[in-house]
Amino acid sequence: MPRESLHRIAVLTRHNALLRMRDPAHLISYLVMPMVLMLIFKTMLRDPAQVVSGLLVMFSVLSMADVATASLTERVWHTWDRVRATRARVPELLLGKALPVFALLAFQQAVLLGYGVLVIGLRVDGSPALLVVAVLAWCFALLGAGTAIAGVVRSQGELTTLCNVGALTVSALGGALVPIAMMPAWAQAIAPISPGYWATTMLQSAARGDAAGTAAGAGVLFALGAGAAAFACHRFAKGWER
Repeated sequence: MPRESLHRIAVLTRHNALLRMRDPAHLISYLVMPMVLMLIFKTMLRDPAQVVSGLLVMFSVLSMADVATASLTERVWHTWDRVRATRARVPELLLGKALPVFALLAFQQAVLLGYGVLVIGLRVDGSPALLVVAVLAWCFALLGAGTAIAGVVRSQGELTTLCNVGALTVSALGGALVPIAMMPAWAQAIAPISPGYWATTMLQSAARGDAAGTAAGAGVLFALGAGAAAFACHRFAKGWER
């Protein structure tokens, strides 16, 4: 990648990181709420891996609204045309917005996993590297999906509605709220269509030290993130977001 392109991405990343740090409310709430719920679900489910992975997935999907907001605000503020008038290309603009949010998502999940180990009793029997791969794959999928959503919705209200409904649907079908074995037969049959299913099973596989299960989930999520990112770049480049 040319040095000028790297410089533009770095400048955009610093600017968007500053915007994110000035408004940490969502990050704090999406850390505190799952921590409280983990303590409650720990007693109910008696399965630390299910409790930690499920609530981590649910609240990280809710955090996807922050991913979309990073790009949607340019349209709300009517500054997207000005940004596009610079020498930065669309992939550079989206990368500059995405990298700070990616760091926040990774931080959120790392904190919740650490909390799960220290407080909830989550056992990590395999290499911590598997958990790192799982977190990176899930963050990448959320990043791609959130950016793609930003190119589709027309207002913050639409974004909030879509992310809230989507978070509950993805989490419920993915086995984030209750183990998949306890779900109705029809829900078990369609569970694999939910990204939450792959994220939850991947995180549980990583905690058990199951490299094959982790790789399978990571592969699906990386493919999902790449497809969503390609769609977002195409949509923003063509101006279809208007």
